[in-house]
Amino acid sequence: MINTLLELKEVSYKNKNKFTLNKVNLQIKSGEKIALLGKSGAGKTTLISILNGTLRPNEGSVKLLNNEFDKLNLSQKSKISTIWQDLRLIEELSAEQNVNCGLLGKQTFLFAFKNLLNISSFNKAHQYMQFCNLKKSIFSKNIRKLSGGQKQRVAIARSLTQESDILLADEPFNNLDPKLTSNIKNLLLNTKNNNKIKVPNTTLISLHRLDLLDGFNRIIGMKKGAILFDLEKTKLKKFHLNKIY
Repeated sequence: MINTLLELKEVSYKNKNKFTLNKVNLQIKSGEKIALLGKSGAGKTTLISILNGTLRPNEGSVKLLNNEFDKLNLSQKSKISTIWQDLRLIEELSAEQNVNCGLLGKQTFLFAFKNLLNISSFNKAHQYMQFCNLKKSIFSKNIRKLSGGQKQRVAIARSLTQESDILLADEPFNNLDPKLTSNIKNLLLNTKNNNKIKVPNTTLISLHRLDLLDGFNRIIGMKKGAILFDLEKTKLKKFHLNKIY
């Protein structure tokens, strides 16, 4: 039996008297690899923010493992990790410290304090950074000194370090060249790897580029805050894409 991990029922979200999501129903099941498509402004970022609890809907319900999101504790919410389009890195910290922040949802205040003082071990952070094709030479560098592509991979490594069950990613391949894009996409969609790195079994990734759809098994198309189609990858046709582009 395939378990429903995340569920939205009749979810609407209004921003400045305008609906950016309008009566959205969605179920995300264990093991699914979902590509979320749509133009800028279609509601993809809002949807991801609702799914991870960053935004609360004006109407409708959000459930994680059949529990209302508002009633979950921090440990339960840490089952979801997010790669944000704007990355949300801490510029005052080094690359390795930023990656280590992925552990904070499951750790104590003392760990957080040690992390900021650079006392705690970075072994795990380094492992995930190398997994994301980051070289050792940048581990201790301040975030401000990194290139856009390096920052992107730091954000991805931070998310993976959380070792969540569900990964939500908002345009995670921005700033990456074609080879790195292919490599990182394969890392995020394949749960088995030679490095024994835990990759979330369930993923939802928003995309603009249709050439990146290989490896996904479900495609969702959005326009003006609504889901216009939700289907298996094998059933995606050109007329579906014409609805949203």
